[in-house]
Amino acid sequence: MAKQKKKRNKKYQGNDAKASTPTVLRVSAEERSRFREWWLTYRQLVKIGGAILGVVIVLILLTIGIVGLFTN
Repeated sequence: MAKQKKKRNKKYQGNDAKASTPTVLRVSAEERSRFREWWLTYRQLVKIGGAILGVVIVLILLTIGIVGLFTN
């Protein structure tokens, strides 16, 4: 079997090399209200707090229901 020639992986930089075009970075800005800015910052904390509050409310209701069953 003949030995394979190694492929060139170096970029050619001679005089007749292809000129690289500059990349354009497009940025868009949004006008946000104070509440929207606050929500984007604290959304994760609010969701976690809401989930914890929901679990606590369910546990309180279950406890009241179980206590009500045994005190009748």
